[in-house]
Amino acid sequence: MSTSTWTVVVGGVAGLALVVFGVGMLVTGRAPDATARMFRSVRDAGCYHLLFGAGLTLVVLGTAVGGGLVTILTTLAALALVAVALVRFRPRGHRRTGSLSGGKH
Repeated sequence: MSTSTWTVVVGGVAGLALVVFGVGMLVTGRAPDATARMFRSVRDAGCYHLLFGAGLTLVVLGTAVGGGLVTILTTLAALALVAVALVRFRPRGHRRTGSLSGGKH
């Protein structure tokens, strides 16, 4: 298996894993604690991962098909999905509570 084939396979698997992870959060309404802390809601986390996974999968499919115009169109669609994910559903980061030292004095 060549390096380019291996890279496409790994990228495709990663994209599909993100899609499944995002759909799982949207269907169950639950997210792992670390993921849930980074987003305003489980819905935002699910949509973010779903869109990123779909974008990565589109890039991989466009690359695998390798037909000039098809590759360009799938890449543009992928960029649109990722732009929506970044603008609408981006992670917010964690909020600090209490003192900076985190302990009691």
